[in-house]
Amino acid sequence: MALKILIVDDEEPARQGLTQLLARWGYEVDEAADGQEALAKAASGLPAVVLSDLVMPRMDGLELLRALKTDVPFASVILLTGQGSIDTAVTAMKEGAYDYLTKPVDVARLRVLIPKAAERGEALREVALLRRKLSQVWGMGRLVGTSHGMQEVYRLIEVAAPTPAAVLISGESGTGKELVARTLHDLSPRSKGPFVAVNCAAIPETLLESEIFGHEKGAFTGALERRPGCFELAHEGTIFLDEIAEMNPGTQAKFLRILQDNTVRRLGGKTEIKVDVRVLAATNKDPVKAIQEGTFREDLYYRLNVVSLNLPPLRERRDDIPALVQAFIEEFNARYDKHIRSVDEAVLNGLIASPWPGNVRELRNVLERAIIVCDGDTIQPKHVPPRPSLRAAESPDGPDTVSFRVGTSLEDAEKALIIKTLAANGNNKTRAADVLGISLKTLHNKLKAYGT
Repeated sequence: MALKILIVDDEEPARQGLTQLLARWGYEVDEAADGQEALAKAASGLPAVVLSDLVMPRMDGLELLRALKTDVPFASVILLTGQGSIDTAVTAMKEGAYDYLTKPVDVARLRVLIPKAAERGEALREVALLRRKLSQVWGMGRLVGTSHGMQEVYRLIEVAAPTPAAVLISGESGTGKELVARTLHDLSPRSKGPFVAVNCAAIPETLLESEIFGHEKGAFTGALERRPGCFELAHEGTIFLDEIAEMNPGTQAKFLRILQDNTVRRLGGKTEIKVDVRVLAATNKDPVKAIQEGTFREDLYYRLNVVSLNLPPLRERRDDIPALVQAFIEEFNARYDKHIRSVDEAVLNGLIASPWPGNVRELRNVLERAIIVCDGDTIQPKHVPPRPSLRAAESPDGPDTVSFRVGTSLEDAEKALIIKTLAANGNNKTRAADVLGISLKTLHNKLKAYGT
């Protein structure tokens, strides 16, 4: 279906000339002689782009823009202006116009602007549709939850998604930073382009530059053929750099240059390659602390931190756990051909009470395991891993419960919890450390201190 364009100009020759030009380009074109006529036609015809003169009788282009924001909010407006009214056009940009062109119109620029303006309107439409879903239980896209913290995340996604701005996503491991990045990409005008994710912490330092920048044949030992880097692969799409603060400062400096110049040079290459990429980055560290420690370049931080988005840990959004549980049940029912309908109330209470040091990722893993071993339609306490916080509700006086009197010291409480957890896991120290959310080394140190 052809894209709808509305031409608004009180000068008939100019209006007809643009109409004929855009019709030749394959657009469905309608005309209006002034703002009031344009508003009526836009309300019924719902054009993707409105191309309007700025100076007109009865209702000028600026007044039309303001009216369209209310009546036809997804139409992108491009204004046409003479040299004497450029200041007004700039004001219109601040009020939501997509762009402006000076007369006589640069035809080549107009041809580029129209599809981009239409993409922006479609992105705004998709964001608005998802915004209406925020009142429902699921949240936004694949992000689940309606807690206050997640509502703020959705608001920032809604604001940032249609723009080309860099976004720095921070939050503990397992909070869903890559999901946020994918949602930003899916709601952007680049959604039809590639989404390339790079985990900077998972790639050996010796290979990281080659992975990001690409390399020419013979650039180093083992470079047997030319290979494009992640930025080239993400051209006209989005690149997501996870754990950006793990990149060494030297590589960060080279990366900063890409952001500044929008060009990349492969290792061993002599030519600069122009790239059009939106950059999203994430870190599980405190960015300011990383700067102070010298592991994160301050200039790179400011370049990436155009929009800052912090994901709350699961322990701060416990009200979202029932919705997350239901979402995971549906996901794993489909994957494993199961027919689980719910979780036992005791299990759900235990899930809500758990500290979840691994956040949503840990909850997801617990539910996946429980669904695999569940032989009925309800997840019972026996189906969950032997985590004290999850099994405590099974039996107040059972072997998986640790009780303390008021006044018990923290040291004694910790010792009792560690020893009971170790016993519940058959003295398997690795499993007990995982259950307790501590490293194996820390567990050994604790047991040594207890003399056990």
